[in-house]
Amino acid sequence: MIKPAKTEAELIAMARAELKAHADCPDGIAISVLRDGDSWEFRAQAGGATIAKPGYPECVAMLVQIGDHLCKQYDFEE
Repeated sequence: MIKPAKTEAELIAMARAELKAHADCPDGIAISVLRDGDSWEFRAQAGGATIAKPGYPECVAMLVQIGDHLCKQYDFEE
């Protein structure tokens, strides 16, 4: 089965939409896509003030789950 391909911007937009629907995340979280061979995953980065806010660890955990789910559905398009 061939998976449809999405760009980094499309994948990040999908992740942000799911995070907004399922979690109360603090502002200031940067999301990027990290490729690993034929696979990919999301990475979150934030400054110390954002990391210290309530809900940040839960948002990162949710982002990992979203990435696992989307990686099974979509390939990364260069």
